[in-house]
Amino acid sequence: MSEKKAVIFDLDGTLLDRDRSITSFIKRQYAKFSHHFLHISEEQFQQTFISLDQRGCVWKDLVYQTMLDNYGLTSIRWEELLADYMQSFHEHCLPFDDLDTVLKKLREEGYVLGLITNGLTDFQSKNMKALGIDALMDVILISEKEGIKKPDPAIFHRALHLLDISPGQSIYVGDHPVNDIKGALDAEMKAIWKKDPGWDPTFSHDTVIEILTELPPAAEKLLKRKW
Repeated sequence: MSEKKAVIFDLDGTLLDRDRSITSFIKRQYAKFSHHFLHISEEQFQQTFISLDQRGCVWKDLVYQTMLDNYGLTSIRWEELLADYMQSFHEHCLPFDDLDTVLKKLREEGYVLGLITNGLTDFQSKNMKALGIDALMDVILISEKEGIKKPDPAIFHRALHLLDISPGQSIYVGDHPVNDIKGALDAEMKAIWKKDPGWDPTFSHDTVIEILTELPPAAEKLLKRKW
C-alpha cells in the first residue's frame, strides 16, 4: 500500500450535529401533526422522543409506537410519524460549526477523506447530501449497504482497502467510545475522540478534540507519533 494519509469520519454526533437536528425536526413534526396532540405540549413531545430515541440507538418504529401507546393516541398511526421522519429529517440536518472549512483544510493538507456510518442507506445518504459532504468524501460506507456495522473492524478494513491506505496512516474520528474509538483501534487505526461525555462519562482517550477546528493539528500530531 502507498503511504498516503487519511482521515475517516463518523457521521452522527461527529459531523452532523444530531442534537440540534433532532430538535429542529421534532418541532416541525409537532407543528405538522399538532391537531392529533391536543393534550400534549411541544415540550412534552420533544422530551418524550429524545428520551425514547436514546441518542439514535433505538429504531424509530419502536420510538413512535411507544410514544403513541404512552399518550393513548389512536387518531394517528405510528407509521405516519415514521414515514415523516424518514422522508423529512434530512431537511433539518445541521452541521457542527466550521465543518466545510475543516474538510477543505484537510484536503489541502493532503489527506484523503472517508466516512463510515451505521444506519439505513437511503436515510444516511440524504443526510450527507443535506450537509454537502458527500462530494468531499473519497469513500462512504453505510452499514446497511455493507452488511456489517461498527464496531466490527471489518468495516474499517474495507474502507482502508478501498482507499489503499495502511491502518498506521489513517485516523478515524468519532464520538462513540465503542462504535468509533474501540472499533478503529481494533482495526489498528489511529483514533481521535470528538468528545461527547453523554455516551459514557467515565470514558477517556489520549487524543481528544471538542470542536472540529481542533482536528487538523491533532491529526498531524497523531500521525507523527511513533507509539
